Amino acid sequence: MSQNESTVHGHCDERFGAVRTAFEENFRDRGELGAAVTVVVGGETVVDLWGGWSDAARTRPWERDTLVNVWSTTKGPVALCAHILADRGLLDFDAPVALYWPEFAAAGKGKVLVRHLLSHRAGLAGLREPHTLAQLCDWELTVERLAATEPWWEPGTRSGYHALTYGFLVGEVVRRVSGLLPGAFLEREVTGPLGIDFTVGLPEKEAGRAAELVHPPTASSSEQAAVFSQLAPVALASVANPLVGAAEANLPEWRAAEIPAANGHGTARAVAALYGIFAGRGSHDGHRVLSPDAAERVREGQGSCRDLVLGAGFENETEIGLGLWLSGPNGSYGPNPRAFGHDGFGGSCGLADPEAGASLGYVMNRMGPHIADDPRKMALIDALYRVL
Repeated sequence: MSQNESTVHGHCDERFGAVRTAFEENFRDRGELGAAVTVVVGGETVVDLWGGWSDAARTRPWERDTLVNVWSTTKGPVALCAHILADRGLLDFDAPVALYWPEFAAAGKGKVLVRHLLSHRAGLAGLREPHTLAQLCDWELTVERLAATEPWWEPGTRSGYHALTYGFLVGEVVRRVSGLLPGAFLEREVTGPLGIDFTVGLPEKEAGRAAELVHPPTASSSEQAAVFSQLAPVALASVANPLVGAAEANLPEWRAAEIPAANGHGTARAVAALYGIFAGRGSHDGHRVLSPDAAERVREGQGSCRDLVLGAGFENETEIGLGLWLSGPNGSYGPNPRAFGHDGFGGSCGLADPEAGASLGYVMNRMGPHIADDPRKMALIDALYRVL
């Protein structure tokens, strides 16, 4: 394979040839380096493709089992942990967070509900005090600071994307209820029994399979400063405290930590399987993970609004369910407004559409500049829905 050639491997049912074409075009026209896409419809894998390179130097081809950090696409599996506990009657989304995590009641947060954590409405989109990468990798310190801090806005009134804090907030509730951090809970209850190739963080033994993340095209220092100068304090706290990108996510300390909003590692096949649990109304490959009612509840809308962190990036208002984003009028997950999913910083995504019985996982290593709705992801989703 030459430096400029990207051979696509895997299989694609003839009916879904448009998805393969879009995937190939991502390499040719949209700057793809290495990537994979999987589509499951009605429990059958109809697309499973991969190609390109797993490193910036183009020395290691992307393989069938290449793993990559999927950033916020991790939030879907973390939400799944909470929904499993709720389905078992162990967690009440309408209860105060402090019922499970008493220290959380500090600084006027006694009435914050569990559903507010899941829907990015807790007012804790970021910490107010500077928080370094090393501190982010310290679970106890991060949750202690979150428990002690005051909200940026009145909890429950609107959403503000909790880019990094979401995983610690929902994850600490999972830990208080189950005794396990979300990564261990997910492995015990879902990925282990179902053989799904996904972990929160990356075990050292799997480092050889991991793709190298590559920075998106960088703006000049003055352009970057101009962008940050336009962000409200809450948005800066959410996306830049600490500021992390490809370089940080390639570090051993990032991979070794538990950062459940942002450092899940998996294949496209694994992402499609995890989001497929929701698309399959709680079932995966004959194994019931959630009751149908619990699977439906994840897309229970909490009210549309201009998100306090991401609002300017969307033409229309957005709406978050209990853990995942609704496709809505922006069509972020296809034309069904009640389809839902989650994007990862730079491009990756997981999609679930129960009406179509379809799920999609897309992962890549060359990050684009988008937090959501990367053109490569949208091209794949558009192609999928042209044939569904």
